Amino acid sequence: MSELIFRRANENDAETVRALTHAAYAKWVPVIGRRPKPMNVDYEQAVQTRAIELAYEDGVLVALYETIPAADHLLLENIAVAPAHQRQGLGHRLMARIEALARARGLPKVRLYTNKAFDSNLAFYQKLGYAIEREEPIKAGGTLVHFVKTVKQP
Repeated sequence: MSELIFRRANENDAETVRALTHAAYAKWVPVIGRRPKPMNVDYEQAVQTRAIELAYEDGVLVALYETIPAADHLLLENIAVAPAHQRQGLGHRLMARIEALARARGLPKVRLYTNKAFDSNLAFYQKLGYAIEREEPIKAGGTLVHFVKTVKQP
């Protein structure tokens, strides 16, 4: 397992972020009958206004994540792993980094949400200790499941 190198996405990375996100989420389109929310983001704007981190392994872009800090938590808005690199432990490594980021900012919780139809996501987050906080209907159809995890401060 090689070291992951991270860098913040910038205005030159919009197409790269879009392509990786679309590739990672494409498997869910037939499950829900539409494109998931991250596939509809204006990444030209997002890379300029949001904290999107690109993860490279051996010089190859393998994943990304987007976080939004709030007063009492860090929201994980998006996490995407390139299909060729899925099921290799990258998700665990990224989630550990996100939790460490919350701790470093003095934020006691990480929150995230996913579509209830994405059953492997639900199992993944629960395995990592995330608890279901609430569910809410999605206007386009389906249900969002909101998760939360308290992260131990150093």
